[in-house]
Amino acid sequence: MARLARGLSRRAWSAGFSLIELLVVITIIGVLVALLLPAVQAAREAARRVSCFNNLRQIGLGLHGYHEVCGCFPPGGIEHRSMINPKTGKPYGADGRQLAWSAFLLPYIEQQSLHDQIDFSKAFDSAENARAAAVVVSTYICPTVARSSCLTSGRGATDYGGIYGERIRFPGGPARQNNPPKGAMLYGRAISVSDIKDGTSNTLIVSEDSAWADGQWINGLNIFDQAYAINFPPDPAKGIYPENEIRSQHPNGANGAFCDGSVRFLSETMQLQTLAAICTRAGGEVVGDF
Repeated sequence: MARLARGLSRRAWSAGFSLIELLVVITIIGVLVALLLPAVQAAREAARRVSCFNNLRQIGLGLHGYHEVCGCFPPGGIEHRSMINPKTGKPYGADGRQLAWSAFLLPYIEQQSLHDQIDFSKAFDSAENARAAAVVVSTYICPTVARSSCLTSGRGATDYGGIYGERIRFPGGPARQNNPPKGAMLYGRAISVSDIKDGTSNTLIVSEDSAWADGQWINGLNIFDQAYAINFPPDPAKGIYPENEIRSQHPNGANGAFCDGSVRFLSETMQLQTLAAICTRAGGEVVGDF
């Protein structure tokens, strides 16, 4: 019996792991995790990008629903406070309502009840509109954007802005202006399909403009003219300051909705001439592949 017990003890001990074998197993597991983690992160970002794409798809459909009812797309904004009030010849100032296209669009993206809470005779930041402005509209939020809150200055954020035009400076070329504005989202003026001479499939109307300080869906500051390449980083040392731009936190580009209701991923390596062309409604440019 003693010999049998000693034999079992030796066999049980020899069937276990040595310290070296255990370290090898842990190392292999660590390598596998390191290899799989980027793939998992990439899969999650792909899902977030699709969700963002679907947000813009819903916005595009909403814009066409608005156009069908009103005969035009919504104005990009009304009564921007720095712009001239034609009745007085002076800037609107604090009296400007400065309401955004994304507020007018609410009934067409299944947000009729929120739309009904807004007093459109009052400013976006008035006390009367504070409660409605604080509502977070998921359609206006890109899930890739890293943020601690979906509120900006107490108002619901948006990661999407309307295209006011472009002022992209091509390499070696002169400075260019957006006056008169060339885009499909203007202040105080509603654009219709008949105004889009370049073709609705070639004209961008809304794109990602993520994590902008004034990016609030009710605030009329969420339209912009494009000045740089997509996702171009600000560099104050070179005189390039943060401003509204086609910018996202997706790798390699940003999503954009066109006037025909389609949504496309816009590469950050797109030629500047092509980017400029899709930001205008009637520039007569020849749009290349993108």
